[in-house]
Amino acid sequence: MTVDTNRTVRELAVELPYATRIFESLGIDYCCGGKRPLGEACAQSRVAVETVVQQLELAEAGVQDSREARASNWAKESVPGIIDRILKQHHAYVREESPRLQQVFAKVASKHGENHPEVLRARELFDQLAEELAVHLMKEEQILFPYILRMDESQLSKEPMPPSCFGTVRNPIAMMMSEHDGAGELLKQIRKETGDLKAPADACVTFQSLYRDVLAFEADLHQHIHLENNILFPRALAMEGSEKEAY
Repeated sequence: MTVDTNRTVRELAVELPYATRIFESLGIDYCCGGKRPLGEACAQSRVAVETVVQQLELAEAGVQDSREARASNWAKESVPGIIDRILKQHHAYVREESPRLQQVFAKVASKHGENHPEVLRARELFDQLAEELAVHLMKEEQILFPYILRMDESQLSKEPMPPSCFGTVRNPIAMMMSEHDGAGELLKQIRKETGDLKAPADACVTFQSLYRDVLAFEADLHQHIHLENNILFPRALAMEGSEKEAY
């Protein structure tokens, strides 16, 4: 395989499932910023494009865990399967980790905030992120995802698409993607405030583990947004598009 650096990060992430692990490890935005060509994304993240290409090619050759890569090819999964994955893994993770991390942030801020005011600001930003994500998940679960599932059922049964209260499905998808951008921006601000979530030299074990756990939260949210922005939402838009072409 020869990697075309003019292809977008999104295209590579969808076609080469193992690519998301590589992008994540190198700090390349493949979810909200996935529309950039690979070369441009590498320049943005200050990563040599040759390094990324080499890792992608090694992964393709089977040097990395190709069995896992095949198992994670969500571009070939059914719409219900994708939504089930998002709900059971990513939504459940956000709901479990958000309040726990808020509690740890509060503990670390009370103990270390005087000497490390950056953790106070990071706590405020994470609290905002948790609050916004809670509302975001509710809108997806109660409005958008059920409608996309009905769209899929209609397409499979060759029946007209179901009516909606929002006109075209593009409207709620655009809103969700905008909120994804907002979540990504809050995570970037947390990184900026904390020096890329690197605990200071005098950090206690709780402080150190907090930053590690926020990094894990960020990585999961990247995968979460990737599944929606790059796989599920384009499928929903394509279903609506094919329905309009049929009439």
